[in-house]
Amino acid sequence: MNSLDKGRVPNSSEAMKAFSLAGRVALISGGARGIGAEIALAFASAGANVMVTDINEEQGRQTVEKIASFGGVAEFMRLDAADEANWESVLATTLQRFGGLDVLVNNAGIELFQFLTDTRVEDFRRILDVNVTGVFLGCKHAMRAMRPGGAAGNGGSIINLSSIGGLVGFTGLGAYVASKGAVRLLTKSVAVECGQLGLGIRCNSIHPGLVKTEMGQQVLQQYVDFKLVPDLDSAKSEFVAAHPIGFLGEPVDIALAALYLASDAARWVTGAELAVDGGFTAI
Repeated sequence: MNSLDKGRVPNSSEAMKAFSLAGRVALISGGARGIGAEIALAFASAGANVMVTDINEEQGRQTVEKIASFGGVAEFMRLDAADEANWESVLATTLQRFGGLDVLVNNAGIELFQFLTDTRVEDFRRILDVNVTGVFLGCKHAMRAMRPGGAAGNGGSIINLSSIGGLVGFTGLGAYVASKGAVRLLTKSVAVECGQLGLGIRCNSIHPGLVKTEMGQQVLQQYVDFKLVPDLDSAKSEFVAAHPIGFLGEPVDIALAALYLASDAARWVTGAELAVDGGFTAI
């Protein structure tokens, strides 16, 4: 499964090497921009061969070009996370191109800001389809590939991007919060199943606070549009104040957490929910 024997504790001279992804193969959904792109860059910098996937082909290829610019190895494939046949095709191509699969990051997701009383059933289902079914499909097919006797067969790490919205509630984000809560508990079920069946696969979730991405900016604007705050400055001030650390996160903050969970440094971490949120959920 890993360069560190699961039955042995690494000594101090091995500690920094434990964060390396050299020789590993990673697949990232939603890797075209924001947090997903930053995770792809971090993994490639740590030595991984990265398959970047997204429905946004232009920005996905730009991420691959950035990786190539510093000598990293990456390719791009289009992936609709809610399409099982698409997952099967992407997994097969990843295995063919890179010879294995060691890390899956389920990052693809969409957001809907709408008061629950005004939320259409079809919109609610669409959120669940991408944010939950997409994660389920990624886990299902990665597990099949990573498990003993699978096409890759060396175990690995699955990292699911949830949210602080998977831990606490928010006005206007009922559908999104429901989906991210589902991701949190699906992650734990995958971790338990993989552990008890001896598949050599770890599975953990990351719960970012408000991060400076296009989606994060959109949330702030929606608080204004739905008259929950008077203006954008007020929205930002309120969210900054809600993070005890005193500032909003950057995509790299989440990428470094993902790097830890992908690496041998987290060899005894599975079923965990890692809140990378500047203390938001600590209050």
